[in-house]
Amino acid sequence: MIVPLGTIASGGEETVRFPRTAPCNDCDGSGARSGSAPRPCDECGGSGQKVLKSGKEKGVQFSHITTCPQCRGRGTLIDDPCPECHGSGRIAQQESLTVTIPSGAEEGLALRVAGRGQAGDLPSSPPGDLYVIVHSEPDPRFERLGADLWRKERLEVADAVLGTHRRVPTLDGEVEVTIPEGTQPDEVMRLRGKGLPVFGTDRHGDLNIRIEVHIPEHPTAQERALYEQLRDLAEKPRSRWHWKESSR
Repeated sequence: MIVPLGTIASGGEETVRFPRTAPCNDCDGSGARSGSAPRPCDECGGSGQKVLKSGKEKGVQFSHITTCPQCRGRGTLIDDPCPECHGSGRIAQQESLTVTIPSGAEEGLALRVAGRGQAGDLPSSPPGDLYVIVHSEPDPRFERLGADLWRKERLEVADAVLGTHRRVPTLDGEVEVTIPEGTQPDEVMRLRGKGLPVFGTDRHGDLNIRIEVHIPEHPTAQERALYEQLRDLAEKPRSRWHWKESSR
């Protein structure tokens, strides 16, 4: 099932819908029309198994036993099948179930719900179990990696050079972060403890903010003039240094 990150962070209940087979109500799972009953299989005598070969070899008694081909292991035959389930004793249906998602549930965690699986092959067989596999719902704000959350934050060149303040989302609401001057592309800012709970512990993961610096693809004439001035300023110190080197 797909679970929102908020539910994984705090834990809670989610409803899952799933198809399953259940005993037919009309025949109580017997497969025979109401008012009639299955009869013992005359091929296997009601055991559901057939001995193909038996004997003794080197002092060891052996038997080769297989499923009865006539009753297919049920041990009974149905002369008048139930019209609702066509003799299978089971019907397909959709069910809903509320399951509890534990706080910090890991990606792919399997939650076992006893007795809510498929109906047994025989009327006397108990139903199987249901396994609900937890998957995180995609969130446009974050990418989940274990208990850590990752987010990309895009800066203009001036903000990366001069520093700035940003309000960024967390699972607990927005917080303000200070982006220092001189921040480099792909630099990661870590907000400790702002990720998901670590499953089975009292610890939390981190929220990691990866900085992306936006480089204008088509600068305006004014922007180009300013960038050319910056380039000239950046080159002047290097020119003086090269001149000193050459004058020695």
